[in-house]
Amino acid sequence: MKNVRPSVCWEKRWILRTVLTGAVYVIALRVALPALSFQTPKPVDSAEARALRFLTREVPAWLPQNGCFSCHNNGDGARALYLATRKGKTVPAEVLTATTNWLREPKRWDDNKGDPGFSDKRLANVQFAASLLSAVEAGLVRDVAPVSEAARKLIADQERDGSWKIDAGNTVGSPATWGTPLATWMAWRVLQAANLPEGKSSAQRARQWLQEMKTVNVSAAATWFLAFGTDAAEKDSSKRKACLQLLQRAQTRDGGWGPYADAPPEVFDTALALLALASLRQQTDGAESIKRGRAFLLAQQNDDGSWPATTRPSGGDSYAQMMSTTAWALQALLETQP
Repeated sequence: MKNVRPSVCWEKRWILRTVLTGAVYVIALRVALPALSFQTPKPVDSAEARALRFLTREVPAWLPQNGCFSCHNNGDGARALYLATRKGKTVPAEVLTATTNWLREPKRWDDNKGDPGFSDKRLANVQFAASLLSAVEAGLVRDVAPVSEAARKLIADQERDGSWKIDAGNTVGSPATWGTPLATWMAWRVLQAANLPEGKSSAQRARQWLQEMKTVNVSAAATWFLAFGTDAAEKDSSKRKACLQLLQRAQTRDGGWGPYADAPPEVFDTALALLALASLRQQTDGAESIKRGRAFLLAQQNDDGSWPATTRPSGGDSYAQMMSTTAWALQALLETQP
C-alpha cells in the first residue's frame, strides 16, 4: 500500500471542513430567513401622533385637577383635538366629553370657577366660543343654538371700533391670550357662523377692523391672511401682497418665523404663519415655505409630544403657554399635511 503524501491528506481535510461549514451556513440561513421575512419594520411615530397623545392626556386632566375649565386646555387644546377629529384622526370620545358638554352651555361660562387673579372673562368667552365652533365643525355638536348664545356673549364684549381687545398691551399676541387681531378674527368667525340678525352690524364692524388693522408683525399679517387669504375680492389687493411679502421676508434661515421679520423663530409664530400660508400650498413658493416651516416645527417638538412654550418675552416657563403652543403647532401640522 502506497504512502499518501501529508499535503494531500491536509488538502482533503480542508475541503471536507469547508464543505461542512458551508452546509451549516446554508442550514442556518434556511432557518433564519423565514423568520426575518415576517419581521415588518415598526412604523415611525409621527409628530402629529405624539402631539395627539399628549393633548388627549392633558386636555381632560385640567378639570378634575383644578375644578374648572381653562382657555389653554379646553380652549386651544380642545380646538386642536376637534380639528384632528375632523381630519379623521382617532380621538377617544371620552377625552372631549366633559369639554363638549361645557361648551354647549354658554350660559354657564360666567360661573366657571377659576383663579380670579388669572381670569379674563372676555378671553374666556372668545376662547370657548371658538372651541364650540370647532366642535360644531367636527360634528360633535349638532345644535346651532349654543353658537347663537355664544355669539351674543361676544357681541356684548366687542369694542366700539369693532375689535375684541384681548391682551391689548401685547402687540404680537401669545399662544394662550392671542392678542387683539387674532381674538377679533376668532370672534368674527363665530358671528359669521351664528348669522344672527342682531349680529350683522357687529360682524361688519369686525370685518372692517380686520381689513384696516396695521399688519406690521407676523401675527397680524398671518391673521389678515386667515381672514381674507382665500377671499376672491382680495386676490389682487395691495394689503394681500404686503402681508404675503412680510411672511415670506420674515421666514428665517432654519424655516421658522419669529414675531417680527428680524426676530429669532418661535413655535407659535411659525404655526400662525403656516396656517396663513395653507391656502398657498398649491403654489411653488407657498409649498416650499410650508415645507421648511414644518421642518422647523418637527425639529422643536419635545419627546413627550409637546412643544416648548412660546412666551413674551422669549424663554419663559408657562404651562398655559406650553399647552396653547402645542395646540397651535398641531393645528398647523394638520392643516399643512402633504
